[in-house]
Amino acid sequence: MGDVTNLRQARKAKARAAAEAQAAASRAAFGRSKAEKVKSKAEAKAAERLHEGHKRDGQRRSDSGD
Repeated sequence: MGDVTNLRQARKAKARAAAEAQAAASRAAFGRSKAEKVKSKAEAKAAERLHEGHKRDGQRRSDSGD
């Protein structure tokens, strides 16, 4: 026969683990210095410019399949 499990303790342990995961995600998103935030914003902007720069001009996409 298996071990006896206290469901209340298991439920609380699961809730603690979920809360810790949420806290870790929040620390990663909001716990950065201003310099780190500015740097990541500049990197995202540079990546967007690079992506936009590779688009072809004057070419239209036809949805009719022609």
